Amino acid sequence: MPTVALFMLTEITPPAFDIDLELLYATADNLSGVPIYRSAVCMLHPDAARRLADAIRLARGIGCRLRVYDAFRPAEAQWRLWHAFPDPTYIADPRLGSNHTRGVAIDLTLVDAAGVPLDMGTGFDAMTERSHHGRSDLTADQQRNRALLLGVMVGAGWEHYPSEWWHYQLPDAERYPLLTDAAAGGRLM
Repeated sequence: MPTVALFMLTEITPPAFDIDLELLYATADNLSGVPIYRSAVCMLHPDAARRLADAIRLARGIGCRLRVYDAFRPAEAQWRLWHAFPDPTYIADPRLGSNHTRGVAIDLTLVDAAGVPLDMGTGFDAMTERSHHGRSDLTADQQRNRALLLGVMVGAGWEHYPSEWWHYQLPDAERYPLLTDAAAGGRLM
């Protein structure tokens, strides 16, 4: 009989994590136009949660906070997003797996001391080339804001995804297993 390891995810909630949560896939305000999750629950693999804590500290050092839009995304949710927008540049093919489905990717932005998001040149989930890192057709402030987020996240041990300024993941993410909603106790789907 095969051995099954119990996988634990860390719930990411204030005050344990000093962040703003705006989990847009639990609302209709996302690229699909319908809620992807039935409840707004933010979870990460413990390795990613530790790196998020480092990023929170670094953001605080520049007078900002992090606002999280998405974190762990069960395989079931990945299929829903894929059906809504089947473009592998922006949505990982669920047959291959998403690093969100491994619990080691996060979508986020920086907000100022008043809780206002810094202008990144596009909104979250703007699936266009303008959302790619390294754009020179943005204003100087927008480029600086993206560089600030990149610096915070890379400084905390995350790596960026070239096509989305908001997406960061742990290095060697593929070494983590793909997970279903069962890993979150069935709380998302």
